[in-house]
Amino acid sequence: MKLELRGITKRFGSLVANDHIDLVVQPGEVHALLGENGAGKSTLMNVLYGLYQADEGEIVLDDVVQNFRGPGDAMAAGIGMVHQHFMLIPVFTVAENVMLGHEDTTSLGALDLAKARAHVRAVADRFGFEVDPDAIVGDLPVGVQQRVEIIKALSRDAKVLVFDEPTAVLTPQETDELMGIMRQLRDQGTSIVFITHKLREVRAIADKITVIRLGRVVGEASPSASSAELASLMVGRAVELTVHKGPPQLGEGGLVVRDLRVLTPAGAVVVDGVSFDVRPGEVLAIAGVQGNGQTELTEALIGLQDRVTGSIILEGTELVGTSVRGVLDEGVGFVPEDRTEDGLVGSFTVAENLILDRSSDSAFSRFGTIDRGVLEEFARARIEEFDIRTQGPSSRAGALSGGNQQKVVIARELTRELRLLIASQPTRGVDVGSIEFIHKRIVETRDAGIPVVVISTELDEVAALADRIAVMYRGGIVGIVPGDTSRDVLGLMMAGEHPTEDAA
Repeated sequence: MKLELRGITKRFGSLVANDHIDLVVQPGEVHALLGENGAGKSTLMNVLYGLYQADEGEIVLDDVVQNFRGPGDAMAAGIGMVHQHFMLIPVFTVAENVMLGHEDTTSLGALDLAKARAHVRAVADRFGFEVDPDAIVGDLPVGVQQRVEIIKALSRDAKVLVFDEPTAVLTPQETDELMGIMRQLRDQGTSIVFITHKLREVRAIADKITVIRLGRVVGEASPSASSAELASLMVGRAVELTVHKGPPQLGEGGLVVRDLRVLTPAGAVVVDGVSFDVRPGEVLAIAGVQGNGQTELTEALIGLQDRVTGSIILEGTELVGTSVRGVLDEGVGFVPEDRTEDGLVGSFTVAENLILDRSSDSAFSRFGTIDRGVLEEFARARIEEFDIRTQGPSSRAGALSGGNQQKVVIARELTRELRLLIASQPTRGVDVGSIEFIHKRIVETRDAGIPVVVISTELDEVAALADRIAVMYRGGIVGIVPGDTSRDVLGLMMAGEHPTEDAA
């Protein structure tokens, strides 16, 4: 099916999110829609999917103008969408999620779950998916949940399939699997719109690339275009894609972790005897496939886990058993992996979020009341320093793009006296311009003589930032290797193989 978007314009008050956008996607083509966070990509696809109504322009499928009043109309016309944040009911089974909204019933009026299961198996077999129709969705890994989203779209005979930032929550291995699925779909004639800001993925899968900046199409490119050319189109300026850092200037002391164990409430071991050191002036990156204990390790370091044994010593002070407030007061900066859940209060202003962990400091508060004048002056300085794209300190943090939300978190954590920085997935869901900025600030922190722990599933990020790399597998550390260790060796370690002496 051929898809055409002609002059699509979408406004939210005075904000023009899409400004007369034209887009053509041919049958059997992967068309990448590339742009920074907040560029208008997802808004455009929500118009296509019927979630928003365009203020101007038209949607054309196989030369027929469409009028979608909602997602039901779009699905009926052959459009499917795999959302960045999955639209699945966690307590339902795979089959129940797939049939939701399109329920078949038996002659007695009961839900025909047998038919739904058979349909799931048929689609899964067609594309080589390993999905149990009776599995509870909430129990499935993220990569498998995404397959359920794809099965749900294909079960409704989607001829145009939209993937909205599909790799934002996937491991490298799951990303590779998704690319294979997309190629299968393309080869069978499905038109695919691939929304992303990851240049490596675009060049690997796209047949054609359209770049959007500030709500407008600013250029088209072929997959042969260099990463630097694509990044420049996205951001509107030259972007430095290489992290520049000199050899570490190591100090004494820092962070010492010994035989750390973390148990779940049920007694399962999720961090198993982990030991490592981080010296002042170096970055230790913790790599691994998501779900191998990195999240629990990070939470233990910051004081969020209750069932912890072993030792976490920062500059001579034992942190095990200390509250989160106590850990922060020891000079630990923390960038959580989920900024919306753990890093920000979306209903608070940008200014309020910039002092979340120190609103009672004498610098901002007098007699228990925040000095709004001082806070606004501080916030304006941080907004400028960290290039936070917002209308001002009083804007709600939840209204910012993902990259700018992350900059608020980074700004808050790096503008106080630190003795340790812990950054978990610091650029997850963040565009290339913001990645450049965040990486630079992390390196500056390291060069200021502060020990830095970066937890990341992005191997490119690990390689760019790390002086040493600790790879986790099933709760333990497989090995600690130099920062220039090859991706192949790291990939084997992430599968549980111990490094050779040459690698270590």
